[in-house]
Amino acid sequence: MAVSKEKQLSLEESFEELSQIIQAMENKDCSLEDSFTLYSKGIKLIRDCNRRIEQVEKQIEVLEGEAKDEL
Repeated sequence: MAVSKEKQLSLEESFEELSQIIQAMENKDCSLEDSFTLYSKGIKLIRDCNRRIEQVEKQIEVLEGEAKDEL
């Protein structure tokens, strides 16, 4: 889990944080070391978002299957 000991962000909060990371990396004053740290954090956020989106997609598939069974 990407955000283990911290409060887990909502998807919207994660997307906002990713946007802030991108803006910070685009800043010409951002050092190489800071860029690497920001990049690593962004990758972790993206992986966490992808995992949660996949979970929601699976739940939707189950619900759709149940709805079809009831018809």
